[in-house]
Amino acid sequence: MGMDVYGKKPLTEIGEYFRNNVWWWRPLWQYCVEQHPDIIDPKTAEEGHFNSGAGLNAGKAKALGRALLEDISKGVTDKWRDDYYAVIATLPMEECKLCDTTGIRTDEVGKRSAMDTKELDHDLATLLGRTHGWCNGCNGEGHTPPWEAGYPFEINNVREFAEFLLNCGGFEVY
Repeated sequence: MGMDVYGKKPLTEIGEYFRNNVWWWRPLWQYCVEQHPDIIDPKTAEEGHFNSGAGLNAGKAKALGRALLEDISKGVTDKWRDDYYAVIATLPMEECKLCDTTGIRTDEVGKRSAMDTKELDHDLATLLGRTHGWCNGCNGEGHTPPWEAGYPFEINNVREFAEFLLNCGGFEVY
């Protein structure tokens, strides 16, 4: 699933369209909401996480674009990114549901793909303490990173969104 962000009255080609898949969009939008509640009202803040047509008018979009570029230049975005990843790093690993935390996938898919008897390469075998049996969900470890770890946040994405905002003439998210 993706978030297609369309400019209402684009000033340039950059302002016509911005897209993120949901994994990239959610932290980007959350950053905008947390850092600039003076620009994004609570209703838009909530609806911006969905493909419902929420967005900002031209004036607010331009103000948000300027604010984001200012955040980047002042290091605010770097700090938010570092804090974001620090919180994710403290989250506990989750039990792998594909192998039932055994590290070896023995369900129908696992057997059909020979994961239950797969010979492990030397490094993985050393790490896991066995020579055979693997799970594609957890790389044979029995645990996976938390769901939240799949949502990346990077400065370049914020910068690209800011450039879109400065040129979109307002936007809607679909």
